[in-house]
Amino acid sequence: MCLLLPAFVPATHAAIVEQQMRPGITASAEYLTGERGKPAALLLHGFLQTRDSPTIATLARNLHGAGFTVLAPTLSLDIPNRTRSLACEAAHRHGMDQDLAEISRWVSWLKAHGHGSIVLVGHSFGSLQLLAYLSQNPDAAVKGYVGASLVDAKVGALPRQPLIADMQSRAQNGQRDLVTRTLSFCRNYTSTPESLLSYLRWDPARVLAALKRSPVDTLLIMGDADDRLGRGWLTALRHIQVPMAIVPGASHFMDGAHEFELLEHTERFLESPERGLAR
Repeated sequence: MCLLLPAFVPATHAAIVEQQMRPGITASAEYLTGERGKPAALLLHGFLQTRDSPTIATLARNLHGAGFTVLAPTLSLDIPNRTRSLACEAAHRHGMDQDLAEISRWVSWLKAHGHGSIVLVGHSFGSLQLLAYLSQNPDAAVKGYVGASLVDAKVGALPRQPLIADMQSRAQNGQRDLVTRTLSFCRNYTSTPESLLSYLRWDPARVLAALKRSPVDTLLIMGDADDRLGRGWLTALRHIQVPMAIVPGASHFMDGAHEFELLEHTERFLESPERGLAR
């Protein structure tokens, strides 16, 4: 089920589009139509955020101003018509598999609307989710991937493997009681064991392996003043020789003057992936 809502803004060729992702769960995206012949950019927000998060909203507006078609969805996180960010302490029953299914639906939506060349552009955890999508038989229309401020699924000070084993045991026993653990920037992330487990499995090693096996042209855009990255993360990324642009002085959110550098690297990649690669 696809709905194109009558919310066009003629000056910017913008619309809000909706899809029913699962029974009772509808998600929406902002669709900004650009010039024919240019690839479409699917932009994905960070952890628990929406498409209105400043990094994504600014990038969407500027890429559209440069003539690109942009689709910026808000993942439902199992909440119908979600329009607000979720608190860490909320009851999270969504998981990575649901996120990837929604990404796939939005890629298919773009393809069905005439966009045969699609570049995935993520920020923070959105970069991780798009990379996870690429690791699972992505649509052939997807031609490139830009990951800004890419992170793994951080778990805080606790060792990851015992935590995974605990959640796996609970899930196998059918336990649906909520647990509270550290995940990403949330110190008190409340989730079902099965849903939490789906994110915990994306540790640094798995992220690096997925980058090395990326089936499309890839560019990472990272800030060297990003205090949300794990220790040694930039070094690990350099070690696998993934194409990467380092933005001096940029924080995790690429804000202030650095938003222009984020735009410049992304736009150059969209114009021509081969020329946009930075090493």
